[in-house]
Amino acid sequence: MLKKRVLVTGGAGFIGSHLVRRLVADGAEVVVIDDLSMGDASKVDPGAQLMALDVRSMETSRVIKDFKPDVVFHLAAQINLRRSLQQPLEDASINILGSVNVIQSLVESAEDISKVKFIFSSTGGAIYGDVDVLPTPETVEPNPLSPYGVAKFSVEKYLYYYHVVHGLPYVSLRYSNVYGPGQSTKGEAGVVAIFLEKMLSGETPIINGDGTQTRDFVFVEDVVEANIKAAYANAVGVFNIGTGKESSVLDIFEHLKQYVGKDFPKVHGPAIPGELQRSCLDYSKAREVLGWEPKVDLAEGLRITTEAFAHELR
Repeated sequence: MLKKRVLVTGGAGFIGSHLVRRLVADGAEVVVIDDLSMGDASKVDPGAQLMALDVRSMETSRVIKDFKPDVVFHLAAQINLRRSLQQPLEDASINILGSVNVIQSLVESAEDISKVKFIFSSTGGAIYGDVDVLPTPETVEPNPLSPYGVAKFSVEKYLYYYHVVHGLPYVSLRYSNVYGPGQSTKGEAGVVAIFLEKMLSGETPIINGDGTQTRDFVFVEDVVEANIKAAYANAVGVFNIGTGKESSVLDIFEHLKQYVGKDFPKVHGPAIPGELQRSCLDYSKAREVLGWEPKVDLAEGLRITTEAFAHELR
């Protein structure tokens, strides 16, 4: 059981709220920092303390120095890839400067930084860019094609610096496409959440492009488990968190039609400029070093997610 002082930034968000619930259940003392711009305070487990703060702020720095966490799960971010293209300065401010503020504050507050652990929520597809090797291992050189991907890669490099120079143990988890109950349909929501919201409201979702573009869909509870294992593991570095399986947008459409129990025509819209055609992550390093592998297959995960979304709409 993780009976430690744990800080979760972005803990009112989709993945963060699932993680906080697990940490509280495991007996940890949890403080959540979230500016609630995209997060939902009602999703935060009542057993955790929520502080509505911007990760770039002096107040965040003070909270970290006062709380002196043993483990930090850093999920707070500007997550909209398209917004990063339109507003790269804002994206860099939140995703790079905000992250450095959290890391630096942790280093300054820790009595023995080597006994603290920093778990960073990074990204898979947006970091690697267009690659020939699929599933993509961590050995492939990242060539991000968006400010969002550049920012995530930059934070990984900062963490490497803080590890080598200051002795901070860290793990960077490069997620594939995370989906599951509680995913927001606002902002840069995943295709599963967007399709479900439409279908359960009786509307036909729009398929961007021809729908053959593929992603590696990983269930949110498997991602939570990856975070927990990373916190326990005597490991430092970068790890892919995915399933190693490609599924197309059309595959998702067909699965969800079945679970919603209604037939919808395939309606196609314009393709998104610059969108990756294929993305899939090799997770063998996480399996070998962290002892992690995905447990929930796509069909089961989509069924659980559909039931959860339908319950929320009742």
